[in-house]
Amino acid sequence: MRNLIAFPLLLLAVILQSSVISQIKLISGSADLLLVILAAWTLQENVKTAWHWAAIACLLTSFVSRLPWFAFALGYVTVVYLAQALQRRVWQAPLLAMFSVTFAGTLALHLISFVVLRLSGAPLAFNDAFGLITLPSLLLNMLLAIPVYTFIRDLARWVNPPEE
Repeated sequence: MRNLIAFPLLLLAVILQSSVISQIKLISGSADLLLVILAAWTLQENVKTAWHWAAIACLLTSFVSRLPWFAFALGYVTVVYLAQALQRRVWQAPLLAMFSVTFAGTLALHLISFVVLRLSGAPLAFNDAFGLITLPSLLLNMLLAIPVYTFIRDLARWVNPPEE
């Protein structure tokens, strides 16, 4: 029953992402709320459903995006894998882990998106895409990381209370 919290939360995040957060632009980049939520959820101690959340986020995001579903699947799985690897190693500095996963996940997702768009025939220059889209998106994701991490930490403690 506790795992059902993913559906309404991620659905609300997709709605917020497509309606509000995508309108907040820095140059041409925008924040990726689902990526930040996945990173924050996976970094929590008692969470065992991070892969489920990544699959749900991939499906929901592919409904509202023109990118193929496998681009989001590869990007979100990369985020969950990085977060789980860092959670085992950097357990005493959760915000450092959150910033690291957000940084690496944003770069990975944008690189995957760039490759998919180039293979589909879009005339993108790597320097322009990196400087005008990826770096501003990275900054916005980093700014979003602290409040999202705080909210998700409280949600994870409510959903998965620590055992005594």
